[in-house]
Amino acid sequence: MAAHLKKRVYEEFTKAVQQHEDLSAKKLRLTKPSKSAALHVDLCKATSPADALQYLLQFARKPVEVESVEGVVRILLEHYYKENDASVRLKIASLLGLLSKTAGFSPDCIMDDAINTLQNEKSHQVLAQLLDTLLVIGTKLTENPPVRMRLVEVACKHLTDSSHGVRNKCLQLIGCLGPVEKGAAKESESQAAKDVQKIIGDHFNDQDPRVRTAAIKAMLQLHERGLKLQQAIYSQACKLLADDYEQVRSAAVQLIWVLSQLYPESIVPIPSSNEEIRLVDDAFGKICHMVSDGSWVVRVQAAKLLGSMQQVSSHFLDQTLDKKLMSDLRRKRTAHERAKELYSSGEFSSGRKWGDDAPKEEIDTGAVNLIESGACGAFVHGLEDEMYEVRIAAVEALCMLAQSSPSFAEKCLDFLVDMFNDEIEEVRLQSIHTMRKISNNITLREDQLDTVLAVLEDSSRDIREALHELLCCTNVSTKEGIHLALVELLKNLTKYPTDRESIWKCLKFLGSRHPTLVLPLVPELLSTHPFFDTPEPDMDDPAYIAVLVLIFNAAKSCPTMPALFSDHTFRHYAYLRDSLSHLVPPLRLPGRKLVSSPVSPSIPPHEDPSQQFLHQSLERVYNLQHLDPQGIQELLEFTIRDLQRLGELQSELAGMADFTATYLQCQLLLIKALQEKLWNVAAPLYLKQNALASAAAKQILEETYKMEFMYSGVESRQVVIIHHMRLQAKALQLIVTARTTRGVEPLFGMCEKFLQEVDSFQRCFISELPHMQGSFVDKLLDLMPRLVTSKPSEVVKILQTTLRQSTFLHLPLPEQLHRATANIIEPTGESDNPLRFTSGLVVALDVDATLEHVQDPQGTVKVQVLYPDGQAQLIHPKPADFRNPGPGRHRLITQVYLSHTAWTEPCQIEVRLLLAYNSNRSKAAAKLPKSAWNESLEALPPSENGIEGTIPFSKPVKVYIMPKPARR
Repeated sequence: MAAHLKKRVYEEFTKAVQQHEDLSAKKLRLTKPSKSAALHVDLCKATSPADALQYLLQFARKPVEVESVEGVVRILLEHYYKENDASVRLKIASLLGLLSKTAGFSPDCIMDDAINTLQNEKSHQVLAQLLDTLLVIGTKLTENPPVRMRLVEVACKHLTDSSHGVRNKCLQLIGCLGPVEKGAAKESESQAAKDVQKIIGDHFNDQDPRVRTAAIKAMLQLHERGLKLQQAIYSQACKLLADDYEQVRSAAVQLIWVLSQLYPESIVPIPSSNEEIRLVDDAFGKICHMVSDGSWVVRVQAAKLLGSMQQVSSHFLDQTLDKKLMSDLRRKRTAHERAKELYSSGEFSSGRKWGDDAPKEEIDTGAVNLIESGACGAFVHGLEDEMYEVRIAAVEALCMLAQSSPSFAEKCLDFLVDMFNDEIEEVRLQSIHTMRKISNNITLREDQLDTVLAVLEDSSRDIREALHELLCCTNVSTKEGIHLALVELLKNLTKYPTDRESIWKCLKFLGSRHPTLVLPLVPELLSTHPFFDTPEPDMDDPAYIAVLVLIFNAAKSCPTMPALFSDHTFRHYAYLRDSLSHLVPPLRLPGRKLVSSPVSPSIPPHEDPSQQFLHQSLERVYNLQHLDPQGIQELLEFTIRDLQRLGELQSELAGMADFTATYLQCQLLLIKALQEKLWNVAAPLYLKQNALASAAAKQILEETYKMEFMYSGVESRQVVIIHHMRLQAKALQLIVTARTTRGVEPLFGMCEKFLQEVDSFQRCFISELPHMQGSFVDKLLDLMPRLVTSKPSEVVKILQTTLRQSTFLHLPLPEQLHRATANIIEPTGESDNPLRFTSGLVVALDVDATLEHVQDPQGTVKVQVLYPDGQAQLIHPKPADFRNPGPGRHRLITQVYLSHTAWTEPCQIEVRLLLAYNSNRSKAAAKLPKSAWNESLEALPPSENGIEGTIPFSKPVKVYIMPKPARR
C-alpha cells in the first residue's frame, strides 16, 4: 500500500511539472503579436476597395518577422481570391513579391499558390505583377532546377498574351531563370523550355517595340549568366538596327557587340555583294554606322562600345577617321591633309597653278556613291556631334583604340588636338587626359603643338594643370617647338602665378625628355655672350627659376651643356639644388663634386644596397634578446636613427623605413617603461616612473594608430603586429592604473574589459596566432583560465611578468609601403602683410595642397585652423575640391572661411591638414561583428569614444591675419 501511494504521488508530481512547462511555453508564444491576425482583422473591416487598399499600404510600411511571413501570405492569398477590384489584387500581388524577399524566408512553400493565381486572372496588370512575384521567388530559389524549369514553362504559356506588359515580364523571367546548363535542357520534359534562345529570338519581331527590347535584354541576360549565344542570332540583331524605336536599336547595338566578342573570327557574307568578311569587322562597321543614329542615347552607346573592339582589322580602324569630302564628283582633301602638306613643304603657295583643278579622267556619275556607309568617318561624326556626351564617348573610344595601336594613335592625333578647342570644359579635359595616355606613341608637330599650347590661356585651373601633365610626357620634334612651349608656359606663369609649381614640374620633364633640343637654346635662354658679361638675373623671379629647371634637367643627359654656363649659373644651381631638390637633379659639373643620391637608378630593387641595409638593420635588432637591457636600448636607438636618416635620403624607401622606425620606437618605449629596477620601488614613492610609463603607453597607442592608418600597402600580417603592440600598451596602462588607484572595486571593471579585448584579439586574428609563438598574447591565452578566476591584483602581477618575459615579434615588411603625406602649396606662409577683415565677418583663405598615397581622401582629409587664443576650427572639404592627377596622387583646392573677434594687432594662425581615422574601417574590423569590434578597440582620445581620431600629416603653415573692429 505504501509503495502504491508513493508511486501515485510521484506520477502526480511528474504530471504537474509537465503541465507547468506546457503553460509556460504557450505563454511565450502568445507574447508576440500576430501580424497575420492583425492584417486579417483590418481587411475584414474594409467596406470598400479604397479602404482595403489603404490598409494594405499601411501594412507595407511595417516590417514583418520571418516567422510571420507565411501566415501573412496565406491571409493575403485568401483575400486575393475574394477580391473583385483589380487595384487591390495588384497591391496584394506586389506585397507577395516584397514578402518573398524577406531574409531567411524560403518562398518555395508559396510558389504553388502564386502559380495558381495566374489561372483565373483576367487583368493584364495583375498578371504582370504576379509574374514579377514569380521572378522574385525563382531568383531566391536558384539552386532548385525543377522550380526554375516550372517557372519558365509558366512564362512560356503566357507569352501569347495580348498585353505587352505580360509578355515583357515573361521574357524577363525566361532570361533570368532559363536553363544555361546543357544537361538541364535535356532532362526537362517540356519541349518549350529546351531552347530558350529560340523562344526569345521569335519575339525579336514582335509588333510592340517594348517587347522587342525586352527580348533583346533577355538574350543579354542569358549571356551574362554564362550561356553561349548562337551565331545565328547575329543576322536577326542586324535587322533590329534599323528599328523605328531607339530602345530597340540601343539594345541591338549591345547584342551585336556581345556576338562580335564571342565569334570574332567567324566569316559572314556581305549582303550587297558576293564577298565575305570577319564577323568582328562587320559588327564594327555596323556599330560605326550607329554613331550617326538619330537618337543621341544610341550614339553615345555606339561610341563607347567602339573603344572595346580591339580585334578589328587595321584598315577598318583607319576608315573611322576617313570622312570623304566630294567636290565635282572628286574626293577633296581634308583640312588636316592640307595643313600637313603645307607643313612638310615648308612654304606657302604663291598662287594657283594653271590647270590645277582640271579633270584628269572621265568619271561615271552613276558609279559614284556620295553616301559612305559602314566604318567610314565614324569618329569624325562622333567628335563633331552636337551632344557633348557623344563627343566625350568618342574621345574615350579613340583613347582605348589608340593605346592598342601605335599607328592608329598617330592618325587620330589631329582629331584629338582639334578637340582641345571644344566649347565644353569636360570635353576639353577628357581630350587632354586621352592625349596624355597615348603620348608615348606620338610626337607632336609644331602646328599641333601650337594648337595644344593655346589651351594654356584657359581660365579653368583643372584644364591648365591637365595640360601641364600632358606636356610632361609629350615628345616634341624640333627645338623651335621646345622654345615655343617655354614661351607659352612663361606667359601662363605671368598670367596665373598660382600655377608656379605645376609649370616648374612640367619644365622638369620637358627638359629631361629633350636634352639635345634644349642644348642649342641654352645661350639664348641664359642670355650669355661670348665676349661680354651679362647681368646676373634675379633668383626670386619664378620665370628665371623655370628656365633653370628646364636647362638643369636637360644637362643631366647632356654632358657638354655645363660648358655653356656662366659663373653665376653654377651658384644658382647650388642654391636650387638645396632649395628645390625635387626639381633639380644632381649634376657632374666641371671642378665640382657630384651631388648625387647613393643609389643608381639602374640598380634593380633586389640588389639595392639601401634595401640590404634596411634588412640587415632589422635582422640585427631581432637578435637582441641575449643583450643586457642597456645594450638593447642603445642598439634600438642607433637603429631608429639610421632608419630615419635612410628615409630622408631614399624617397622610394621612406615609407618602409619610417614604418619600421615607428615600430622599433614603440618597442623602445615599452622596454624603458618596464625597467625592473624602477618597478621594485613602492608606487607612492616613485611617481616619476608612473608618469613615464603612462606617457609611454599613451605614445605607443598614438604611434600604432599612425602605423595602421597613415600607410598604404599594409597587409594583415602587419595589422596583427600593430594590434599586438597596442594590446601591450593597454596592459601597461592597466598596470600603472592599478598601482595608483586605491581600492579594488574600480579594477574589476578594467580587468574585465582588458580580458574582453584579449578575447576579441584572439577571434580577430585566430589564423595568425600560430606565427606568434612566445609573444605576449600567446602567453596570455595560455594563462586565460587562471586570469578569469584571479583577483585584480593577481591579474596585474601576471600582466607585469608576462610583459617582461614576452619575446620581440618579427615585423614582416610588404613589397610596397607608402606613407600618406601632404604638402601645403598655398598659403605659403612667407608673407608679412596680414590678411585684414572686419571682425564678425568672414574672409576666404585659399588652400592648395598635394596629397600622396592617401586612401579615400574625400572621407578622411580635414583642414584644421588653430587661432592664437587656442580655438581650433575643423573644416571638411567638399568632394568636388579633390582632383586626381595620377595614381596615388590627389590635389586639394578649397577655400577656408576664417572669422574672429577684433584683435589689437596682427597674429599668426596655423593651417594644417589632418587625416581622420575610424577603427571600424580597419582591415581587422571586417573579421569581427561590429559590436565585438567596437568593444575590443580603444583609441587614445577618450572624447572620441575609442573609435575615431585625427592624425596631423602635413607641416603647419602660419598665416598673418588681422580682424579689424567694425566701424560705427
